[in-house]
Amino acid sequence: MAKGFNKTRKSIAKRIKVTGTGKLKAKKVQGRSHLLAHKSPKKKRQLKHQPIMGKAVTYTMKRMLGI
Repeated sequence: MAKGFNKTRKSIAKRIKVTGTGKLKAKKVQGRSHLLAHKSPKKKRQLKHQPIMGKAVTYTMKRMLGI
């Protein structure tokens, strides 16, 4: 008899990208869509990059992704 498996949570899979080393990156950065006039150029530059998720969140998200 085959072992059971966890289904991938599609809502999470659409929002998260897995890097080659197994780290997780958030697809969308909050605070970059509108109201940019009052933000400094430095802040806007920093918001371009996708954040790599922390250790605790990564564990939970990997279980949701079935990795």
